Amino acid sequence: MTTIRLTRMGRKKRPFYRIVVTDSRKRRDSGWIESIGYYDPMTEPATVKIDEERLNYWLSVGAKPSERVKKLAGK
Repeated sequence: MTTIRLTRMGRKKRPFYRIVVTDSRKRRDSGWIESIGYYDPMTEPATVKIDEERLNYWLSVGAKPSERVKKLAGK
């Protein structure tokens, strides 16, 4: 099953996350199918950019968003 979740990027104590579509059996930071946005919690206010068209496409074909992605996307 495909899932939409965050993958951690950035350096130590400066996290930056990509919002990616991946196979649910893969580890958090392993390979992914498509990157559809990013989330930077270190800026004030936190920066969130999501490609709504691609998010809606992946949701329509059955991808399940993680709890955090649901909150960020407002879906």
